[in-house]
Amino acid sequence: MKNRINIKTTLAALVVAISSAVIINGCAVPDSIASKSGAQLWGENCNRCHNAPDPRTFSDDQWDAAVEHMHQKAILTDAEAKKIVQFLKSAN
Repeated sequence: MKNRINIKTTLAALVVAISSAVIINGCAVPDSIASKSGAQLWGENCNRCHNAPDPRTFSDDQWDAAVEHMHQKAILTDAEAKKIVQFLKSAN
């Protein structure tokens, strides 16, 4: 009986989590990420460890490489990394 309650609770939590997500490029993304701009994510994530350079500092190709590296290092989601790189490319 206890296992059934835990399974029901887990399934209910999963349904709530999925229903509060937004679909971006075929992936469910939490509303908290979907509602933030690339500039916001850039400020929140990149500046927490170092002074982020001006977006005009690097070319599009250089930003692709830098964000790919930091995507792993800063534990960014795919959606966050994509928004950040789009912001950087639009600003350079």
